[in-house]
Amino acid sequence: MGLWGDFPDQVSITLPKGEQPVFEVVGACRGDGWAQAGIIKDAGDDPDVTHGATIDVRVSTSIGGVVFKAGEGVGTVTKAGLPIGVGEAAINPVPRAMMDEIVAEMASEFGQSPNVEITVSIPNGEEIAQKTWNPRLGIVGGLSVLGTTGIVRPFSCAAWIASIHRGIDVARADGLTHVAGCTGNMSEKSVQALYGLPDHAMLDMGDFIGGMIKYMRRNPIARLTIGGGIGKLTKLAQGAVDLHSGRSQVDFDMLSEWAGNPAVAKANTALEAYEIAGPELGQVIARKAAKQVRAQFGEDAPETDIVMIDRSGKIIAQVGL
Repeated sequence: MGLWGDFPDQVSITLPKGEQPVFEVVGACRGDGWAQAGIIKDAGDDPDVTHGATIDVRVSTSIGGVVFKAGEGVGTVTKAGLPIGVGEAAINPVPRAMMDEIVAEMASEFGQSPNVEITVSIPNGEEIAQKTWNPRLGIVGGLSVLGTTGIVRPFSCAAWIASIHRGIDVARADGLTHVAGCTGNMSEKSVQALYGLPDHAMLDMGDFIGGMIKYMRRNPIARLTIGGGIGKLTKLAQGAVDLHSGRSQVDFDMLSEWAGNPAVAKANTALEAYEIAGPELGQVIARKAAKQVRAQFGEDAPETDIVMIDRSGKIIAQVGL
């Protein structure tokens, strides 16, 4: 068979933690000095925009060891702060290491030098990438090839928090002194317009304010704005660091005490409580939320402000420390 032998119908790989999944091979083809094959990504139950995408890899003869290239639909790094250098194909260190290992193994088996160029392509990847964080992280032209374990964790909190970390890394590498963590698209648009922040200053915090703060304690930025609706900011003000509805709830008795209005205790939502008590309750919540953020950071807290919006994106409370 030799180094450029026949294509199997299936391939098995060993993942970093020892698992050995099997993949069907698709699109196998070859030419003079190159061979290409692909697999279909299966994200299982995870809401991953790359589920069902074809991942093609072309290996061709080269010189000087293993060289990685971005093919169609795979991005190129244009900002510092990511684990891959500027100008490199957006293929992370663990996938690179896995491919390096296989190349070395095959080269040794067939008595060849491990000199190959590996080009990874994802058809429609550039379009899919617009639904990811890649553009604001400075990954242009397509998707990034990520991963540390090779296993998709459904609805992965860890994956979201890792994206927040990369956002902080890029902001710091670009010298930004002001970033904003927002709970959703509406609050992000309002905060970005308020301060004129660039895209890569906007951290898609979602519900994970605790994960964001923990990373920023080790990787500080001078100023932090937290933006969100009254419901999530109320939970923050009451001490929650995971704002998901399944993991924290608004304490309406506490909210009633803050408002000095017994009727607030019977409210069904924080927004209804605000409508009962009036705008001052929004300011109280924002002040307490800012203090909670400061407490999470400790003595080295950044300059912090809170921006609260209603459902239309209008700012209804704003507090700074």
